Amino acid sequence: MAAPLTPAAPDVLSELRLVIVEGIMGSGKSTTMRFIAKSLQDANRPALPVHERTDPHPVRATDEFEHWFQPWLDTTPAQLAARSAARWASLVEASLADGTIRIMDGQLFHGDLTNLFLMEADSATLSGHVRAVAKTIAPLKPLVVYFRQEDVEQALRTVCEERGADWVAYQVEWKLAAPYSTQRELMGLEGLIALYRDYRRLTDELFERLPLDKLAIENSKQDWPAYQGLILQALGLASVLPDRAPV
Repeated sequence: MAAPLTPAAPDVLSELRLVIVEGIMGSGKSTTMRFIAKSLQDANRPALPVHERTDPHPVRATDEFEHWFQPWLDTTPAQLAARSAARWASLVEASLADGTIRIMDGQLFHGDLTNLFLMEADSATLSGHVRAVAKTIAPLKPLVVYFRQEDVEQALRTVCEERGADWVAYQVEWKLAAPYSTQRELMGLEGLIALYRDYRRLTDELFERLPLDKLAIENSKQDWPAYQGLILQALGLASVLPDRAPV
């Protein structure tokens, strides 16, 4: 478990317009997104949770394609990165106009960046995309919460066991058909684990260089009251909602 890498300012709530919850699949993004939205709403802040299954999604550019789950069939990495950046710009405009704090289930990493990775975009495209998005969303004074588990294999095996064989087959069929996977001949659950090891190395590096307020939490122990307390502190809500802080 880690403390904020960039401490939030005392008046964070007066300027905050965006929270992004990141991590690999099954890391707790969706549940935490809802927790943050509810906490902000209880503190009388206008908050809008944006689930990854929101349709239409405000920033996910692949929704526009015929093969939304196989964008490599419809576009190039450069074109996808440009579409994604334009969508983020529209989100910033909307958020500044209505004053709502949007809480995103992924999308900085777990979204179009994942697709760029699967399309085997080069490192300059991947890092350039995240830098461009970070610069675009900076006016929203965002906080990025990043869940990570030291043991990627164990984390994936746990979520695969929880979600069942059909879900695992879906993930394998989708992600291991991508250029990144086929070039490396990744197959089955072991191939999916190898894919996510590479992906997590990428997102670790991108997160470390991210020029935004951010909070990294190693959540393998599943101590959610403690993790939620860290998030409330980073949001400036620990004193506003003291009943939710861990004892």
